[in-house]
Amino acid sequence: MPDRLVDVAREFEDGRQTPAEPRNAATVILMRPSAQGPEVYYMRRQDSMDFAGGMCVFPGGGVDPRDFDTTVAWAGPSPAEWAARLGCDEETARALVCAAVRETFEESGVLLAGTSETNVVADTTADDWEADRVALESRELSLTDFLIRRGLVLRTDLLGVWDAWLTPIFEPKRYRTWFFVALLPSGQITRDVSTESSSVEWIPAREAAEQADAGDLALLPPTYLTSVEVGEHSSPEEVLAVAASRSVEMFTPSVEPLGEGWTLSMPDRLRPLVAARRRP
Repeated sequence: MPDRLVDVAREFEDGRQTPAEPRNAATVILMRPSAQGPEVYYMRRQDSMDFAGGMCVFPGGGVDPRDFDTTVAWAGPSPAEWAARLGCDEETARALVCAAVRETFEESGVLLAGTSETNVVADTTADDWEADRVALESRELSLTDFLIRRGLVLRTDLLGVWDAWLTPIFEPKRYRTWFFVALLPSGQITRDVSTESSSVEWIPAREAAEQADAGDLALLPPTYLTSVEVGEHSSPEEVLAVAASRSVEMFTPSVEPLGEGWTLSMPDRLRPLVAARRRP
């Protein structure tokens, strides 16, 4: 980290500046199998974006007020079960799960929903699906109304809990972001449809981390560390099995020393993985 940014961080830590109020958000690590382990869907954000411009991210975004609708069709773990695993209240948990499903559909065309709790939509590429996706993205259509119109229920059981990160205190735009994992449903394909991305790509998670180490792929610290950790597993199913037993606490990176300079801290469980990558 440059000394200038470290000085700014100290001003916030010392109370000389007031941090921005964070907004709740959800992001989904969308996976499919490959010979190199879980392959993950990355979106490169437009350079003009005021948050993480030019960086590669997972599909996701801020929670919308309509994500709190309690009448949304729901299958899978209850909001109370999600709240225990996400480390938040039940109302917020419901909204986060809805935001995760909605944002994934808006930004990749992949829909984690089905006509019952035992099936999932197989194809969302037709023009009528695209019209609904655009209406959701523009907020002309709510997730609840979309599901009712289609006779669908959220397949919340297709999501797993992975992590939770709060943007550092010194950033002008801050998010409490919960990270979910999901397997690309059989028959569905991703589409480069998000207006916020300049390009999209499926990359094995371990390869994405290697590209970031080489300076060939721009990843925010949580995206990089998630890629490192997911890349340790041999398949999406293995990642989902790990996620099934996880509950998360929100982690806020802070400034800490690194050699003769400074860096951002990380959860302790990830330090051995990163240290191993730095060894000759």
